[in-house]
Amino acid sequence: MSDNQSSPGLGAWVLLVVLALVWGSSFILIKKSLLTFSAGEVGTLRMFIAFLGLLPFALPILRKVERKKLPVLFLVGFVGSLLPAILFAIAQTQLESAITGVINSLTPVFVLLIGLVFFHHKIKIINSFGIAIGFIGCSFIMLGGAYFDLSGVNLYALFVIAATVMYGTSINLIKHYLSDIRSLHITAVSFTLVSPISLGYLLLATDFLDKVGTDPQFLSGMAYVSALALIGTAVALVIFNKLVKTASPIFASSVTYVIPIVAIGWGIVDGETLNIYQIVGIGIVLVGVYLANKK
Repeated sequence: MSDNQSSPGLGAWVLLVVLALVWGSSFILIKKSLLTFSAGEVGTLRMFIAFLGLLPFALPILRKVERKKLPVLFLVGFVGSLLPAILFAIAQTQLESAITGVINSLTPVFVLLIGLVFFHHKIKIINSFGIAIGFIGCSFIMLGGAYFDLSGVNLYALFVIAATVMYGTSINLIKHYLSDIRSLHITAVSFTLVSPISLGYLLLATDFLDKVGTDPQFLSGMAYVSALALIGTAVALVIFNKLVKTASPIFASSVTYVIPIVAIGWGIVDGETLNIYQIVGIGIVLVGVYLANKK
C-alpha cells in the first residue's frame, strides 16, 4: 500500500465527506443510545453488533493468521475498540457529544506521543509543538466549559482522553506487529476475539435482558446502537480502506479535522451549546492536531 501523491479525484473527496459524516455522527448516536441503555450496555452492544457485521470478513482470514499474532490482535480489539467504546459512552453521560467529538481528534497526537515514548519514533520539533498545543486546547475546553472555575470542571473529559490514548496504543501495535495484515481483517479478527467478553459482560453484568420486551424505548435504542455499530464502525472501516487505496493514507487521515465539525453540527441541532472559551479551545485543538501531523 503506497501513498499516491497525485491530487485526489472527485470520488476520493466524496468518500472523505461520507466518512466524516459517518464518524462525526457517532457521538450523537452514542448520546441517543444512552437514553435507553447504560454506558456499559452501549459499549458492549456496539462491539458485539459490529462483530456480527464484520464476521464475514473474519471467518476467511481467522485460520490463516499466525498464532503468535493472536495475542496482539486481542489487545488491539480490547484496548483499541472495546474499552474505548465503553469509555466514550461513560463520558457522554455527563459530556456534550460535540465536545466529545473534538477531544477525539487528539488521537493522532497520542499516536505520535506513544510512538515516541515506547517505540522510539523520531518526530520533528513542529510535531512536538503541535502535541503541546493540542493539550493546551484540550485543557482550554475543559476549563472553559466551567468558565475557568476549577470546582466546575467536567472531569468526564478524561474518559475521552483515556480512550484516545488507547487508540494511539492500538495504532502503534498495528503498525509494529500487524503491518502484513489488511486493516479490515485486523478489525474483523480483533472484534471476533473480544466478542465473548462483550457478550458475557452484556448478559451477565448489565440489565440488558430485563429491558428486552419491557422497556418502551428498547427498539429505538437498539436502532441507534445498531446504526452506531454497523454504519459507524463496520461500513466506516470499509470506506476508510477504500479511501486509503484510491487516494493515500495522508489524505484519508485528514478526516480527523472534519469529524469535529460534524460532531459540533449535530450537537447544535440537538440543542447543545458551546461558550466562547470552548469554541476557542476547539480551534486550538485543531491547530495542534494539524501541526502534530505536519510532514
